[in-house]
Amino acid sequence: MTALVKPAAGKPPKQGPVIQDWRPEDPQFWAATGKAIATRNLWISIPALLLAFAVWMVWSTVIVRLNAIGFTFSTDQLFWLAALPGLSGATLRIFYSFMVPIFGGRRWTAISTASLAIPALWMGFAVQNPETPYSVFVIIALLCGFGGGNFASSMSNISFFYPKAQQGTALGLNAGLGNLGVSVMQFSVPLLIGVGLFGAAGGQPQDLADGSQLWLQNAGFVWVPFILAVTVAAWFGMNDLSSAKASFSEQAVIFKRKHNWLMCWLYLATFGSFIGFAAAFPMLIKTSFPDVNPLSFAFLGPLVGALVRPVGGWVADKLGGARVTLWNFVVMIGAVFGVLSFLPVAGQSGNFYGFLAMFMLLFVTTGIGNGSTFRMIPVIFRTLHERRAGKNAAAREEALRAAGKESAAVLGFSSAIGAFGAFFIPKSFGSSIALTGGPEMALYGFVAYYVTCILVTWWWYSRKGAETPC
Repeated sequence: MTALVKPAAGKPPKQGPVIQDWRPEDPQFWAATGKAIATRNLWISIPALLLAFAVWMVWSTVIVRLNAIGFTFSTDQLFWLAALPGLSGATLRIFYSFMVPIFGGRRWTAISTASLAIPALWMGFAVQNPETPYSVFVIIALLCGFGGGNFASSMSNISFFYPKAQQGTALGLNAGLGNLGVSVMQFSVPLLIGVGLFGAAGGQPQDLADGSQLWLQNAGFVWVPFILAVTVAAWFGMNDLSSAKASFSEQAVIFKRKHNWLMCWLYLATFGSFIGFAAAFPMLIKTSFPDVNPLSFAFLGPLVGALVRPVGGWVADKLGGARVTLWNFVVMIGAVFGVLSFLPVAGQSGNFYGFLAMFMLLFVTTGIGNGSTFRMIPVIFRTLHERRAGKNAAAREEALRAAGKESAAVLGFSSAIGAFGAFFIPKSFGSSIALTGGPEMALYGFVAYYVTCILVTWWWYSRKGAETPC
C-alpha cells in the first residue's frame, strides 16, 4: 500500500488506503491536503450511517403489519420486537466504540456496513412464511442492533479527520444526516411494501383481509443493494489513519475519566431522547389520539431532529458547546410541559396539533443537544491534556494525540450509553400508561432528568470558574 508522506514544497502528496502523516491542526497541511481527504471520508460515512439507522429502527414499522399478514403475536411480543434492536444496538456500541483505532476506519466501516445485509435479508425471507416462529424474529431483531452499533464507530472515525475548530460541524453532519435513516425508513417502508418492488425475485405478496396485498419483505430487501454499494465505496474510497491506532488498553483509560461519565449522562438525555422518542412517537400518538393515523406523522419527529443536529454542532462551534447545551436543556423542559398541556386529560380530547407542535420542538432540541454535546467532548479532553503537558512543544504534540484518541473513544462510548434510550423511553411510556392510564408520569420523569443535566452542564462546563469550560 502506498502511504501519504510529508510532501515536498509544491508537490502534491501521494496517498493510499493507509495515511501515515495526518496533521489536521496544521493550517497549511489542512488546506493543501487534509480537507479534501476528510471531506471524502465524511461523505462516504454519512450514507453508511443512514443505512445503519434505517436497518436498526425498521422493526418499528414492520410490527404494525405482522399480524395482518397471518402472524398471531401478542401486543407485548410486538413491542419487544421494536425494543430489542435498541437494547442490542446500545450494547454493541460499547464494543464498536473501540474498533476504529484497532482495525482502522476504512476497514471497520466496510465490515460493519456489510453486516447490515444479514438481518435485512433474513427479515425479508422470514416475513414471507407465517409459520416462522417468534424466536426467529427475536434473533433478527437483535441482529438489527448491528445498525445501532455502527454509530459509535462512525463518530469515532470522523473525529480523527477534523481539526478541533471544525469537529462540531463535521460530527453534526455525520450524525445528523445519518440519523435521517430513521425518518427515511419510517416514510419509505409504508410506501414500498405496497408494491412488488423486486418482481418474482422478491417473493409472493401477502393477502390482506380487505383484499389488498402487501410485500412486507420489501422492508428488509430494499436496503440490500444500497448496503452493498456503500460497502464497496467505503473499502475503496475511505482511509485508515495510522495516527489513530490504539489498543483497547490504551483507550480503556476513559473509564477512569470523570468527564467520560458526565458526558455519557448528558448524551443519554440528548441522543437517548431522540432515538427513544422516535421509537415511541407512533405508539404515543395511537394511544393518546386514537382517531389519528400515526404512520402519517411518525417520520416527522426523526426528520426534524436529524436535520437540526448539524445546526447544533455549528452553533456550538461558534458560541461554545456548554452554553448551547445548557440553554437547550431549558428549552427541552419547556417543550415537555408543552406536550403535557395538550394531552387528553379527565375526559377532554386534548389538542393533537398542539401536541404535535410541542413534540416537534422537543425533537428539535434533541437534535441541537446531540450536536452541542458532541462538540463538547473533544474540547474537554484536549483542554485536560494540554494542561498536563505544559508548554513543552513535544509534550503538547503528544498530548494532542492522546486527547484525540481519548475523545474518539468517549464519543463512541457515550453514544453507546445514549442508545439505551431506544429501549428505556418506550418502556417508560408503556409502564406509565399501564400504571396510570397515560404517559404523564414518564414525561414528568424526563423533566426531572433534564434538570439534573442543567446542573451538571452548569457546574462542570458552563459557569464562571468551571473545571473544564467548553
